[in-house]
Amino acid sequence: MKDLTSYEGAHCANCHAMLQGEYCHHCGQSMHSVLRPVHGLFEEFFETFLHIDGRILHTLPALFLKPGFLTLEYFSGRRVRYIAPFRLMFVLCLLSFFALHLATEVVAHRVEQRQRASALMDKSHDFAEATTPRQVTELLNDQLQTLEATRSLGNTAITAQVAQAEQRLRDQANARLAELHAPAIASSARTPIATDEVPDKQVSPFHIHWLPDFANERLTDLAQQVVTNIRLLGKHHATEAQREQAWDRFAAGAFGVLPGTMLVLVPVFALLLKLFYVFKRRLYMEHLIVSLHSHAFLFVSLLLIVITGMLSTWLKPHVAWLGYPIGWLQLPLMIWIPAYLLIMQKRIYRQGWGMTVLKYWFIGWFYFWLLVFALMIAAVLGLAH
Repeated sequence: MKDLTSYEGAHCANCHAMLQGEYCHHCGQSMHSVLRPVHGLFEEFFETFLHIDGRILHTLPALFLKPGFLTLEYFSGRRVRYIAPFRLMFVLCLLSFFALHLATEVVAHRVEQRQRASALMDKSHDFAEATTPRQVTELLNDQLQTLEATRSLGNTAITAQVAQAEQRLRDQANARLAELHAPAIASSARTPIATDEVPDKQVSPFHIHWLPDFANERLTDLAQQVVTNIRLLGKHHATEAQREQAWDRFAAGAFGVLPGTMLVLVPVFALLLKLFYVFKRRLYMEHLIVSLHSHAFLFVSLLLIVITGMLSTWLKPHVAWLGYPIGWLQLPLMIWIPAYLLIMQKRIYRQGWGMTVLKYWFIGWFYFWLLVFALMIAAVLGLAH
């Protein structure tokens, strides 16, 4: 049990008022010194920014399993046991997008490994589809680039396979060129189609008359970067390394702006609730709390879906009897999302099921297109990164 400390006779170091507890009743300053061990700073960081304490045990189960419970508790004034709505939503937003970014990187890495492995296989049918010598050269160049990326893995066995696959591809390309009555490609020649530098397609400068010059220049630079990244992501306009770098820039930029984009949607969703429940005479702040808890639930659901998907993927090759059931959990989690939001809307606004379902459908329809628009903006900003 924590011992009680008496502060009788002590004075505040800031305003010199008589202390009656751990905090000054006049200026609010704590009587605890900031000069403390390093572990104390970490404790204060988690307490201040994340509030990772006992309240999380009361908050997360209620948030995920009891639709509308946290919101009604907050309306009734019972708030000290739970994490504040904005802090809860913000932390879950960051965690869910971090997990989603990690899962995206894992999937992209697996796809890349499969592409590199397929490059070691026979690709003669690709050359058979080429109708001109230039198409044969482009196909050979693209597959040789993939083999170069595979060679960088540094495995001796893979390097030997890459060398054999490279010679096989050259033989197949030369055989197709002979059918097209075109000169063969030398065994050591490199095709000139793709180079280390991809020429940028210049965009027309922006000239919006009501914007200052620096804003027009900035828009032009962003548009140029979007065009460059799109061309680098194209299959025949860049090398394998350039495509990987473009994808990394796009993913970093998109996932970097997604949390901020979702923060903009929270008050917009609250405004939709205000419009559809205008006769309930609730304050906008009440609808905002509903929106915060709704988005917090969406983020924790997204986090669980991503985690179960990653666990299932990792366990299937080793423990299939456990990996598949974990993967099946994603379906009930997805079904629970719309059911939860409908039940939450019914419990908070207390209308009949018919009117609740009707308003739920319209609110969901409007919000869906707002979400699509927000994701498109995030994608554009990711391409401009």
